[in-house]
Amino acid sequence: MASPITSSFQTSNLRSAFLGERKGFTVYSAPASNVGFLKKTVECKESRIGKQPIEVPTNVTLKLEGQALEVKGPLGQLSMTYPREVVVEKDDSGILRVKKAVETRRANQMHGLFRTLTDNMVVGVSKGFEKRLQLIGVGYRATLEGRILVLSLGFSHPVRMDIPDGIQVKVEENTRIIVSGYDKSEIGQFAASIRKWRPPEPYKGKGVKYADEIVRRKEGKAGKKK
Repeated sequence: MASPITSSFQTSNLRSAFLGERKGFTVYSAPASNVGFLKKTVECKESRIGKQPIEVPTNVTLKLEGQALEVKGPLGQLSMTYPREVVVEKDDSGILRVKKAVETRRANQMHGLFRTLTDNMVVGVSKGFEKRLQLIGVGYRATLEGRILVLSLGFSHPVRMDIPDGIQVKVEENTRIIVSGYDKSEIGQFAASIRKWRPPEPYKGKGVKYADEIVRRKEGKAGKKK
């Protein structure tokens, strides 16, 4: 009969052989309810777009009061109020910089967005923006009646659209429309409202499309095989 010391030694050898050598450290077991998670603060990376400076032309004047910025140029005047996650700073050389006020995920998202919006304001009041559209289809035409854009798009009646203030519209050869102005968002919204009346269809490409838009074409139904 083996002694208690010998049996315990054999048991320990079996455990070490089964579980492998465990030298130099001790393994403890704990219930799953007592296991916690370490909280780690992750610093948000700085936006590549947001950290770029904004050069202000000499014909543009800036007025910065707290979180409100007013930009005035030869083409018009724009203003914007910034959220508390970002701040706007103006250098002595006249360069604007948009910086994060806090290190949060939302601040990282707002950083690049409001830098782009600020740059659009400066470029808009100094140079302006434009959007070009093209009418494709038999009988599709566009004309101007004062501040009203009249579109013939195959409906039983012409479409009449009032042109908003601050936006200029030109029509070339009755099939090309040029929307220009100093507010990029207003230009894009009005151009999209024109296109919405008759979006280009994928089979023949008829409709109103942007000049740089690529319409993916589809193949029509094939005839019955004999």
